[in-house]
Amino acid sequence: MNKAKLNFLIDFLAFLSFFVTAITGLVIFFFIPPGIRQGRYIEFLGVQKQVWSQIHNYAGLLMILFVLIHIVLHWKWIKSMTKDLFKKR
Repeated sequence: MNKAKLNFLIDFLAFLSFFVTAITGLVIFFFIPPGIRQGRYIEFLGVQKQVWSQIHNYAGLLMILFVLIHIVLHWKWIKSMTKDLFKKR
């Protein structure tokens, strides 16, 4: 796989994990109140809060992983731009 395709794949996976993290976070925040009611777990769209939270956590961890890989793949560019930004003129 060439570098451009690898970059696209990593960036797409980072976006996808961000999207899942954002959606699950919004669902947890706006649609699932905290706590347990009458001994039953709270559900949204037939899915328990615990499952929403697990999906949210794992998607967040994947997002961190993909962003770190993205930074590693672009490290040469980051160094070059940082040197250029702080270069005395």
